[in-house]
Amino acid sequence: MEIQHIKQIAITNYLQQQGYAPARVQGIHYWYYSPLRNESTPSFKVNTERNQWYDFGSGEHGDIIDLVCALHRCTINEAVRLLSGAKQVAHQEFSFGGKRNFSERKLEILSAQPLSNPYLLRYLAARAIPLPIASAYCSEVLFQNMKRTYYAIGFVNDALGWEIRNMYFKGCIAPKAVTTIKRSTECLQIFEGFMDFLSWQTLHPSSTCDAIVLNSLALLPRIQEKIKGYKQVESFLDNDDAGRKSFEVLKQFYPQIIDGSVRYRTYKDLNEWLVSKSQLKEKQPLLPTTKRGIRR
Repeated sequence: MEIQHIKQIAITNYLQQQGYAPARVQGIHYWYYSPLRNESTPSFKVNTERNQWYDFGSGEHGDIIDLVCALHRCTINEAVRLLSGAKQVAHQEFSFGGKRNFSERKLEILSAQPLSNPYLLRYLAARAIPLPIASAYCSEVLFQNMKRTYYAIGFVNDALGWEIRNMYFKGCIAPKAVTTIKRSTECLQIFEGFMDFLSWQTLHPSSTCDAIVLNSLALLPRIQEKIKGYKQVESFLDNDDAGRKSFEVLKQFYPQIIDGSVRYRTYKDLNEWLVSKSQLKEKQPLLPTTKRGIRR
């Protein structure tokens, strides 16, 4: 296995295989109790976008190879050999600008049913997605990985594969594909992931536009033919380098495309904007009510 491929191994996946679960997850940041030392407060952070780790307690940091060296007290060559033989660890697939999504893994879906698991409902609430909106497009899936079973929110794609997500995991049950939602209109909206699509439906529940959820920016070239024939196309990509580069690609496909990300320019993505709006609404004080009695 080449070094560049080894460095694409997801640190979070490797830690999971080694028996380390995150103590909490904050967007692209996964916090762990340090696997390198004993501690009572999680201070070991993994940035899933950069696939880099940092131990705030010791100051150590680096990529997946550096982590294996520190964990197993071995040389770089020994770490490379260990990782080359780690067939159970999933590789990441890179999209425009280096943003990473989990690649298709040998996961097995066991069942799909309506959403009811309290942990998944809590996760949806944290993302400000109402249950009726999520239930209209998603299912609760039970899947198996390495002989262990897990629950996740499942969003089916056009190839009948599943995009799956819970508080600790984001992945795909193959085959990988975009998701097309047809409503027989001349307006098309393009979303990067299904949480962004659900966020738009939450903000605009009466929306009647057709939609394409990319499920990965790497699938962007596959929609070139799909967007032809629409009178209006609007995209809702992330406000990062990958999102901006992908929007330029979409402009080549459809020069009149509208950049919907200007609506949430100061936020990373559409869902982060929705969460912020929801939190602001919760903080607004209730206006006092005036009791009206009978005048005497």
